[in-house]
Amino acid sequence: MTISSSKSHENKNVIPAQAGIQEKPKILDSCFHRNDKLGVNSSTLYFQHNPNEIYPSTEEAGKPFSIQVTVKDQGRRLDQFLSETGLHLSRSQAKHLIEQKHILLNQRLVKPSARLKSGDVISGTLPGPRSLSLIPEPIPLAVLYEDASIIVIDKPSGRVVHPAPGNPSGTLVNALLHHCKDLSGINGALRPGIVHRLDKETSGVMVVAKDDEAYHQLTRQFKNRGVEKVYLAIAHGNMKGSEGLIDAPIGRHPDQRKKMSIRTTRGRAALTRWKVLERFSSFTLLEIHPQTGRTHQIRVHLASMGHPLLRDPLYGRKGTSGMIDDPLLRECVRRMNRQALHAHRLGFDHPRTGEKVQFVAPIPQDMKETLDCLRSMT
Repeated sequence: MTISSSKSHENKNVIPAQAGIQEKPKILDSCFHRNDKLGVNSSTLYFQHNPNEIYPSTEEAGKPFSIQVTVKDQGRRLDQFLSETGLHLSRSQAKHLIEQKHILLNQRLVKPSARLKSGDVISGTLPGPRSLSLIPEPIPLAVLYEDASIIVIDKPSGRVVHPAPGNPSGTLVNALLHHCKDLSGINGALRPGIVHRLDKETSGVMVVAKDDEAYHQLTRQFKNRGVEKVYLAIAHGNMKGSEGLIDAPIGRHPDQRKKMSIRTTRGRAALTRWKVLERFSSFTLLEIHPQTGRTHQIRVHLASMGHPLLRDPLYGRKGTSGMIDDPLLRECVRRMNRQALHAHRLGFDHPRTGEKVQFVAPIPQDMKETLDCLRSMT
């Protein structure tokens, strides 16, 4: 683990400027538009029993295709070759479709590992997108921005992004399915394109793709670390220095399977930049710039420094409010009923226009009240 920090002049009582779109969130009833001309472009799937299932958009569903192999592709595996064609399939997805008899080689059923020869003809008919076994729910959405390709949402704390065991309903995806009446196929299913996530109790800005082209473009930007993510966090204690970098791989906790940890032998690279915005007697307001997107990354990294998030139930200090003698400070702490972490700003290249865009989710009321309370004591 590497933790570095640098000292600089502290600018007290500074909150990041509210840049980007700042108008009051609005409630929309329809937030998706069809784009049947787009095919599938990504191998990352959600909400499907088989992760290799992938199909084209409704417009392309059922249309036969035929590809003739040239000399330069002779000797290649069939599934590998298909992953580099205009069908926009990953290798694992091509393998699955071959095994499901959707794709033939010279009008014969073959294995995905079949070697190609010059003049071979690959043909098939791809099935169309299928509906998911998810229930649309009339849950209001706070929308910061919306156009034909993307929707940007201010997710409230307490809202799970997508259904999972223990949270089959009441999620952001359930809300999107209700508001979005006419979905085109994204990775083989009629669903919104979730390209990143926030923990249930973390609030803030999220972008969701409306069509497959946007999904593919945004997924690639997140994978290549081309997305600017800025969080606000209230951490325990007084951070040493005014800014720094935490470089510590994160993996599953060796003993507690619900937790992540830097104490792991199979961790993945994780980088988190932090900057002090404001100091209080027992807490510090931080601006966080995660360079990677590991599960619970900010929470794990800050806890590893001895500065866990205020009211973090998994990585924080148990019974913190009851251990505080000062009644005013204790009241400040109790104003937060969840971890004090907010996804404040999100910047990326617009998937359709290529223009750099940036969106801001205002500081939520519970976090604002806590900060006001802490400031009143300084």
